[in-house]
Amino acid sequence: MKILLVEDDESIVAALQSALTDDRHVINVATDGQMGLALAETYDYDLVLLDILIPKLDGISICRQLRSQGQQMPILLLTAKDSQTDKIAGLDAGADDYVVKPFDLEELRARIRALLRRGQTSFSSALHWGQLTLDPVSNEVMYDADPIALTPKEFSILELLLRNPQRVFSRGTIIDRLWSMEDSPAESAVTTHIKDLRQKLKNGGVTGELIETVYGLGYRLKPPPVSPSPQPNPAQPSAQPSAQPKKGDSIARVLERFKHTFIEQVETLQQVANALQAQTLTAELQTQARQEAHKLAGSLGIFGYPHGSELARQAELLLNTDLLDSAISHQFSELVAELFQEIGNQPPASAEILETAPPAALEPASRSVQPSAQSLVLVVDDDQSLTEQLQVIAAQYELTIKTASSPMSARQVMAQDFPDLVLLDLNFPNSTETGLTFLTELTRQYPTLPILVFTGRDSLADRVKVSRLGGRAFLSKSMPVHQILQTITHTLATQPTRDAKVLIVDDDPIVLEALSHLLQPWGIDVTTLNDPQQFWEMLVLTKPDVVVFDLEMPTFSGIDLCQVVRHDPQWGNLPILVVTAHTDADSIRSVFTAGADDFIAKPVVGPELVTRILSRIERNRSRRGMP
Repeated sequence: MKILLVEDDESIVAALQSALTDDRHVINVATDGQMGLALAETYDYDLVLLDILIPKLDGISICRQLRSQGQQMPILLLTAKDSQTDKIAGLDAGADDYVVKPFDLEELRARIRALLRRGQTSFSSALHWGQLTLDPVSNEVMYDADPIALTPKEFSILELLLRNPQRVFSRGTIIDRLWSMEDSPAESAVTTHIKDLRQKLKNGGVTGELIETVYGLGYRLKPPPVSPSPQPNPAQPSAQPSAQPKKGDSIARVLERFKHTFIEQVETLQQVANALQAQTLTAELQTQARQEAHKLAGSLGIFGYPHGSELARQAELLLNTDLLDSAISHQFSELVAELFQEIGNQPPASAEILETAPPAALEPASRSVQPSAQSLVLVVDDDQSLTEQLQVIAAQYELTIKTASSPMSARQVMAQDFPDLVLLDLNFPNSTETGLTFLTELTRQYPTLPILVFTGRDSLADRVKVSRLGGRAFLSKSMPVHQILQTITHTLATQPTRDAKVLIVDDDPIVLEALSHLLQPWGIDVTTLNDPQQFWEMLVLTKPDVVVFDLEMPTFSGIDLCQVVRHDPQWGNLPILVVTAHTDADSIRSVFTAGADDFIAKPVVGPELVTRILSRIERNRSRRGMP
């Protein structure tokens, strides 16, 4: 488990670090309140140990701020103040427990175990994968009753994967979860630990591969071997097959959490309609309703209610006018009634197109490993003589070429061996599909997969279409074979190899959580911030590859923050995307005038968001000569 310790007493820090590290916890230390709050807002912690009397910002204030932001991790307060009033103040601020200094170390460890059990029901339960058992209490790993000796880090990696069987962990994320900030190694260390862990599991008798490498993203747990199922008894009815998880499940879970918030926001709009009828509308209520309508317009679209998003946008526009006009008042009341019906009775109409499944769900689980470090290139072309030339010369460039004569056969190849790059022709005379339709499918499902178009056609219209659809290059078949292979090698060499870090600033916590859910499965390290006044501190702390601003926020708008970044010598070239519901010419012009690189229109579409962000990261790293 990962624990944040906010304490300025060096002796207490040393004692707790030693004891909790022995319990296999990863400890990050902050010696003042501002640093502690920043770390708690930036990283995921399983528990926070928080001293009350610390410099810059006291523990009670930190606790209140974390709870006001919706942070649910357990918080245990440490303090020398033992009056009943102090304890009540700490618990009322949102703390889960309260320990008075000087404290008994063993009691504190027991309280920490209790809080972690409360936060994660399986914390002290044995974890299983087939005949493999990991016991987090006894720190033992057994396979078929025989022990397997692992180092502490190997044990922690195995435990992390067993606790999160559906999640892909990049090497950077594994370091973040299992190493402290002071001890963070290079990412190659994770590769070494994974290799050693696999070997020890194999030597211990584990049959089958437990850890799967997901190309371009990291590692995850493979499904355990399936035992032969018993023959069904004809006398008994067969069990119904269990429902398979759907692609939109993660967004659906977030929707379930926040649907009551949408209803409350529409109820605020209803208060305006009621006040209009009673002729008691105040400026304060109208301003509040305008803010809620603006948030609804952005968040409803993300959660698969495009019509609801449009209704909220119309309501926002009306709230900027004279509502006392009887015609406008009647129109506003009708919009509110329709909004209630939309979010109350209708399931999300287009959630499936708003959320794109992560590569882990789309890429085949059984991607074979090449016998060498060569990259795998899939050439989709029905010109056999040309593909044979590429295969003959490819070895000189440390490339392995596989071929498919049509998009249909390409899908079959990709189900067995997922490529590092696709070289795609546009014309397939013997197929009902074209290269452009297949390019659309590939870039939508696999935004990080580089696709080079390779064709005898050379019109400007084709080049524009390929560019719009996400193709990385447009190559002519008249080019020498060596030049084609050089372009492939260069494209592969410039692919991002470390986690992308994105900072999203939006005053709506619902939008922040939804965007985070969309981006994280792609291996993107997402930091969210709902207070634009804290932007500069978070920028310096997280050092993101891309920043995403909402256009309209209180205090500082997205344009304000964009200009601040562009005026700074250190951060002036940072890629900036602005999310906005205003797509009129003046609004977009102001976005680009402020220095933004791109804009994303609300409601946000998942594949578009991922593609635009990864594209900006790749261009920026290429410009700086980074791998």
